[in-house]
Amino acid sequence: MERTETAHPEVRTAAGAVRGRWRPTTGGAGYPRSAAFLGIPFAEAPVGERRFAAPVPKAPWEGVLDAAEFGATAQRGDPGVTLIPEPSVPGDATLNVNVFTPHLPEWSVSVGSEGRNPQKLTTRREEGDGRGLPVLVWIHGGGYFAGSPASPWYDGRAFNRDGVVTVTISYRLGFDGFGWIEDAPSNRGVRDWLLALEWVQENIAAFGGDPARVTIAGQSAGGGAVLTLLGMERAQHLFARAYAISGALADVSAERSETFGRALAAQAGVAPTRAGWSALSEERVLVLQKAATELGPDALGTIVEEGLPLGPTVDGDLLLRPTPESLRAGIGADKPLVLGATDDEFTMAMADAPAALRWVPKSVLLGRLGVPKAAQKAYLAANADVAAKGAARLAGRVLTDRMFRAAVVRTAADRGSAPTWVYRFSWPSGHFGFAEHCLDVPFFFDALDGPAMEPLAGPNPPQELADEVHAAAVAFLVAGDPGWPRHDPGQRIARVFDTPSRDEPDAYASVRPLLG
Repeated sequence: MERTETAHPEVRTAAGAVRGRWRPTTGGAGYPRSAAFLGIPFAEAPVGERRFAAPVPKAPWEGVLDAAEFGATAQRGDPGVTLIPEPSVPGDATLNVNVFTPHLPEWSVSVGSEGRNPQKLTTRREEGDGRGLPVLVWIHGGGYFAGSPASPWYDGRAFNRDGVVTVTISYRLGFDGFGWIEDAPSNRGVRDWLLALEWVQENIAAFGGDPARVTIAGQSAGGGAVLTLLGMERAQHLFARAYAISGALADVSAERSETFGRALAAQAGVAPTRAGWSALSEERVLVLQKAATELGPDALGTIVEEGLPLGPTVDGDLLLRPTPESLRAGIGADKPLVLGATDDEFTMAMADAPAALRWVPKSVLLGRLGVPKAAQKAYLAANADVAAKGAARLAGRVLTDRMFRAAVVRTAADRGSAPTWVYRFSWPSGHFGFAEHCLDVPFFFDALDGPAMEPLAGPNPPQELADEVHAAAVAFLVAGDPGWPRHDPGQRIARVFDTPSRDEPDAYASVRPLLG
């Protein structure tokens, strides 16, 4: 019997019913439309007594929650740290998920508010429903202190078109999410990730997804989150696959986290306790945090050497050891992983430096950027094409390699024989002339028609490359294989995304002089 559907489908989650909206997908073959359910709370608002506490699952609600608008974001204002449009939404209930799905099971959906039968709304899969669709859970980036799940680039339309349920999640940022407080639980932002993934396990079947086929994915800090979760024992049951785009691991030591937390509390004039920090307004904490993490002239070198001061911390509770050690110990080895980076992630940071660096000898420049003297000759030879473009481009490549690309090579090696696929995104932006940080995100989401595209990619970025990058992602989400050879210690083949793309042996050879 054919089902009559309204424009406002209603689904019952474990905590209560939610009302979404049907809308068209991006066209072409596949599903012509999908339903968006926005701002569904997975936890109670982290304010008042819950501000610096572990997240608490959302209490059940009566009636139907209208999920037509994005929920509040942890990001306040626009820090301007990425080229991705990531809007801030005011409000307290910042722990929420957005679900985009092309198919709602018969058993999960009401025919609409007119004559709705609440007993038809259930989270239990009925006999004969069959396996749901694969699920993508996206964790946004932003250096662990910025970013928003409400970006139009993260909309699941294209993945929905191709039969993938898409979820974007929020989490606490900056000091609220990751700062050390004497009597508060550590890694509050990480605990938010875990609770959001538990929400997906419990509820995604009602939205047409298969909880056994969840892939976690993210970019930059979000890619770091993916790798952190991949190496975390407590997270292993919450996902089946992982896709890390330009992953930036934090792995802040417990000592550094405590030192930073105590220093910031002293600067604020409060005790380093929940009571002390709770006496400060959210605005005051953000001001203190910004001043303590400001990117001054020498800050890039500090970040390269020491990493970020706020981010997932090796606390001995959730993170038992640094992530590379966990991967070498075999944690997450049963889970397929795709990872890679753009060729010039941080070359943008050198945009104003060409004149200042023009007369700096290459050996001096490499030394200042932390390249050991013994490795400098080999590094220059391996990167002769970049060095020929000037000192600023060379400096940008060194920063990129030390912060991102070397980590790709090391992570693939740390995984040993675990199923791992490596890529490079090499297509040069029509605006910058190189493949900068964030450039591959709209290609992954097949969102080149989205807003604010030209400042990142230039005019007319190649749709055929977006088709290719996105199709590889879909293949991995559906079947666990993106379509090029797996990494092996011998050939180290990686897919190089460009126009045209290619499979290249030892595709990260230019990084190897830095690896020792």
